Amino acid sequence: MRRRLLVLVASTVSLALVAFLIPLALLAQTLAADRATADALVRAQSLVPLVSADSPESLRLAVQQANSENGGPLTIFLPGGTAVGAPAAESDAVKLAFTGRSLTAQAAGGREIVVSVQGRTAGTAVIRTFVSDADLTRGVGRAWLILGLIGVGLLAIALVVADRLGRSQVRLIAGLAGVSHQLAAGDLTARAPTEGPHELREVAGALNHLADRIRVLLAEEREAVADLSHQLRTPLTTLRLETDALPSSEQAERVGTAVESMERMVTQVIKEARRSRHDRPGRSDATAIVAERVEHWAMLARDQDRPVRTDLPHAPLPVSLSDEALTTCVDALLENVFAHTPEGTAFRVELRPGQDGGAVLTVSDEGPGYAHADPAARGISGGSSTGLGLDIVRRAAERSGGSLTLAASPSGGARAVAVFR
Repeated sequence: MRRRLLVLVASTVSLALVAFLIPLALLAQTLAADRATADALVRAQSLVPLVSADSPESLRLAVQQANSENGGPLTIFLPGGTAVGAPAAESDAVKLAFTGRSLTAQAAGGREIVVSVQGRTAGTAVIRTFVSDADLTRGVGRAWLILGLIGVGLLAIALVVADRLGRSQVRLIAGLAGVSHQLAAGDLTARAPTEGPHELREVAGALNHLADRIRVLLAEEREAVADLSHQLRTPLTTLRLETDALPSSEQAERVGTAVESMERMVTQVIKEARRSRHDRPGRSDATAIVAERVEHWAMLARDQDRPVRTDLPHAPLPVSLSDEALTTCVDALLENVFAHTPEGTAFRVELRPGQDGGAVLTVSDEGPGYAHADPAARGISGGSSTGLGLDIVRRAAERSGGSLTLAASPSGGARAVAVFR
């Protein structure tokens, strides 16, 4: 926009200067020629009294003195063909002046001025002077240079003013763009200043109104999700009572553990729904969480004859996720193994420190691999699941500053690498 404004101003001012300076330049040339012609005519007419007095000696001295001064050569043609002063040919203009007419005529290399002098006893005399092209254009180049410098100066001033104006407008527009990028990044507190021209103030007001509306809609959505999740507590409570009434057995213990996991997930959903995007993330120990969840799923793996290999560090690995969020991610990755591979399929869980801190969790199996080209796509599943598990892991990893990578394992199965910061 700034460049276009400069081009527009430069074009407009240039056209205005051309329309203004060219006539001035031509006028300066005409005035210079008229001034030189008028000066020559005055010099010629100053000799008219001497020519009329019919005093040859006085006339000769006056012409010599006039030719010794600056100015065009003077020649006086007397009746009978006698010429006094600078040598010059008797041109057509001189011949016409002998008839009693004074005139100015164009000649080779300049302008010829002839003055007819009558009243002499011997007949009409003619005073001739010549103005060269150099004299006719003396000072024109300087005038044109001054006009050119004035034009360049005016154009430079116009461009500086246009640049300042364009910079202020671009700054305001860039500010609006920056606020829109902040909103796109999730900073719903960003607001655009309502300043500048009326149109930009309208855009800033509309953008601020949109940000307020988005904030209200997200708050309503979070509350709706929280309310819906809270409604799940009633059937979970009933399920918990039914589980407590079961006879003590290993199966009843597993059902009770599953119910506790569901209650924990529902609580996490409620917290996540009501958590602001700007709340500080929690901290958890990835080593402890992964070890605890692997031990939990190991019981089901034994029932399905699944070999489990683990490679977990002994030192704590803190990550920027709450215990509940990290537990949900680990459960989602392990649940994928049980849901999408046949019983007896081996899997491996590896946890290692990240290069810049955090932790890298790798879950790989020896099953058939991913059935979909983009297994992390939300709501798309190659089996009977909801297709939300991997997307939940991806979002949690990105929220902590990490990522989720899906690929094939060395044995051809599925391999998920979650980086938590």
